[in-house]
Amino acid sequence: MKKLGLLATLKAKSGKETEVQSFIKGAVELARKEDKTLSWYSFQIDENTFGIFDTFETEEGRDAHLNGDIAKALMENADRLLSQDPDIKKIDILSAK
Repeated sequence: MKKLGLLATLKAKSGKETEVQSFIKGAVELARKEDKTLSWYSFQIDENTFGIFDTFETEEGRDAHLNGDIAKALMENADRLLSQDPDIKKIDILSAK
């Protein structure tokens, strides 16, 4: 079972919502190259709030993702696209279907 996860929330700057949406939709291609990332989802919460949820079997996989290409690209563009720092939480998955 998938045991570990990440939940990231991103607040887009006014006028940058479309760019943030495009960024996270395109990031799935990078996630597909990460064999230790078991599942990866991007979603929109409201007009300017977006999220990413992903799962991992091991802490090693989660750490690799946190130090991978998506995180690097996000941090390189955060000041330009986001109104605040990304809120990234490590989570433990209690149950799944």
